[in-house]
Amino acid sequence: MAKRANSNRTKKGKANYLYSIVGVALVLFLLGVLGSLIIYTTGISDGFKENIEVQVIFNDATKDEKALALKEIIEKQEFTKSVDFINKEEALKEYQQTSDKDVVAITGFNPLFSSLNVHLNAKYVNTDSLVKIKRFIEQSNIVREVAYKQNLVDAMVENVQKISLILLGIAILLILAVAFLIDNTIRLAMFSNRFLIKTMQMVGATRKFIAKPFTRRGLINGVLSGILAVVAIIALRYTVEGWLPDIQAVGDEQKFWIMYFLIILLGVLISYISTSRSVVKYLKTQLDELY
Repeated sequence: MAKRANSNRTKKGKANYLYSIVGVALVLFLLGVLGSLIIYTTGISDGFKENIEVQVIFNDATKDEKALALKEIIEKQEFTKSVDFINKEEALKEYQQTSDKDVVAITGFNPLFSSLNVHLNAKYVNTDSLVKIKRFIEQSNIVREVAYKQNLVDAMVENVQKISLILLGIAILLILAVAFLIDNTIRLAMFSNRFLIKTMQMVGATRKFIAKPFTRRGLINGVLSGILAVVAIIALRYTVEGWLPDIQAVGDEQKFWIMYFLIILLGVLISYISTSRSVVKYLKTQLDELY
């Protein structure tokens, strides 16, 4: 009978740990889904920002050699993603493709200017950075004008800030919910071990000795939960990218791996803290209160 009771207790303990691992993994998975959404949203936002052009228009008498020299200088700057040079002839061809007017026939000469189309790195697409970039480029005496769509930049920056604040708020609330749910899940799993903890205390075992196997199990369970959640997130990610191939271009692989690491770390930390708290709780609880 004693062996059967011990066997049933062991099976129940294993089942509780299994439920705990799966429960924590599900909660971490939800957090990972939100994290993936934030990464994709950031990538889409950066893509829109990097499509905004800063047009550098040269003086009419500027030779292509000098314009290309300035192009090389701009390409070396930290704010630059790419630079395209368009000479007067190419500018005229592009204009004729979008307009029915023959400006050469009307004016007798090509009135368009050679220019550079500068695409910036996303973090520099904001009002303050654009003002500084404009001043930097305008120092050249061959530059006639530096132009960009200020209204579009302002609207984009404002919308990105709103979306970022909303996602940040959701992320904070979800992290708090994750911590609460994981804590409750682990405490329920530890409930079946309350008599074992108390018995070890009554026979003279130290708190450190009693806590060690449980906290070790908590660390292992946290790692397993985190890995299980990460595997599920990766499977979901590649499924979505299979359905929507274009979204793959806006996903930052480095950010995803950082998120995977943080999810596993969060699972380990919360599991360890919750397990330790449960052990201390039952050590402080009177025997009669355990029933």
